[in-house]
Amino acid sequence: MDFLYTIDLSIFYFINKTLANPVFDKVLVLLRTQECWFIAYAILIYFLATKFKTPGRLLILTIALAIIFSDQFNSHFLKELVGRIRPCHSLPDVRLLVPCGGGKSFPSSHAVNNFTLAVILAYFFPQYKYHFYTLATLIVFSQVYVGVHYPADVLAGTLLGFAIGNLFVLIHKKLILKMFKITDKPK
Repeated sequence: MDFLYTIDLSIFYFINKTLANPVFDKVLVLLRTQECWFIAYAILIYFLATKFKTPGRLLILTIALAIIFSDQFNSHFLKELVGRIRPCHSLPDVRLLVPCGGGKSFPSSHAVNNFTLAVILAYFFPQYKYHFYTLATLIVFSQVYVGVHYPADVLAGTLLGFAIGNLFVLIHKKLILKMFKITDKPK
């Protein structure tokens, strides 16, 4: 375990300190804020609800259920089970660009939630999948850059997000669409 922690720590310091620059300081801090995401989610909801009518509204339901599940399962079960302390609470020389937060670190909820969303959106809108995955990756990277997560936290969150996203794609196809007797997905 010491070997893995050493690798995790080396990558953390490389991202948090070596890659530090004024552009990343502004962009990556902004990218992870709730204000930024409130606007993006509002646009997404409006787009799905108006352009795709019932299938779009059912996709909104699926996304909401997936994010609620991923966030609650991760924050209230996995993080408490693992109990890893954030680097900003455990390392003396972290370059901290945002408030550290009081919760546990592993896995990263930002990673879980954003990759859950990216997987679902990539399934329904494959022509934009690289956009969704790139954005989720930038958000995940920002968590390490600003000093609130170790790389292993965001890697585990990414993998969990992929699993939960695929689970909810399956739930959407096999359960939600059948409950409402809808045969097509938004196109």
